[in-house]
Amino acid sequence: MPKSNHKVALLVHACDRYEFLYKGFDYAFSKNWDFDIPCNYYFATEVKDANIKGFRNIKSGKGEWADRLATLLRSIEEEYVLYFQEDMWLSKPVNLDLFRELFDFAHKNNTMQIKLHSSEVYTTKQTDHFIEGFNISELDNKASHFLMSHQITLWNKDFLLAQLYKKEHPWRNERKGTKRLKKLNPLIHHIDYFAENRAAEINSNQNPIKRSEYYAVSLNSMLNFNAVRFIDELKSGSLPEKEYAAELQNHYDNNLTHDGNPKPKKVDLFKKLKTWFLNTKK
Repeated sequence: MPKSNHKVALLVHACDRYEFLYKGFDYAFSKNWDFDIPCNYYFATEVKDANIKGFRNIKSGKGEWADRLATLLRSIEEEYVLYFQEDMWLSKPVNLDLFRELFDFAHKNNTMQIKLHSSEVYTTKQTDHFIEGFNISELDNKASHFLMSHQITLWNKDFLLAQLYKKEHPWRNERKGTKRLKKLNPLIHHIDYFAENRAAEINSNQNPIKRSEYYAVSLNSMLNFNAVRFIDELKSGSLPEKEYAAELQNHYDNNLTHDGNPKPKKVDLFKKLKTWFLNTKK
């Protein structure tokens, strides 16, 4: 991989089963992101190819979530990772100066983790540091929940790698990773920059610049209500965008999974046992 002056990698961690969402991520990201922000851009799949504007496609191979992410992190040279996932669709423009100052703060202070999304699960303590009017707060680790989370966060790459235990799926990584971080009790920073699903600010800010925003459009491998705003936008776009909007609408209306299958039917424990018993009698 060629050398670069950028020390930050913007990494979109995607799975192949969610390929249906790639176009939507591309549309929302390219509409709202400023590619003058000084970082290198990677869209990470498992084995499938992905052509996302402004991104280099890298691949992890198959495996469990934590193992795939660890493989990706070891394959890039940057010191810091700005972490995204393919179902996080930007809905408001970002600010170039904020990210320049943010990256400078991270490098100068050797930060391990700066959470960039607002959520009521965090309890924060104000500091004297501000970026574009946003307070760079510190998490109260004892009072906060989900110290390990997969929302938009600027990570020290080696620190993130240390939180990835082999064969952990994402939910276990967040749950057990949080317990590990509470025991370790590192300094974790927080900025109210992204309104995740319209979440309100939680820090004491000083007339900050306009916040950016994103919506998580996926739940249980299907589109959720957050996708509707993007479907409506795409319907008034170019012909390819209108065609993609129609596909999204069909998935949303018919409860299809991202790979085009019907929503799995839940079978209660009694029915499972009955089916198993009947099958053993055949």
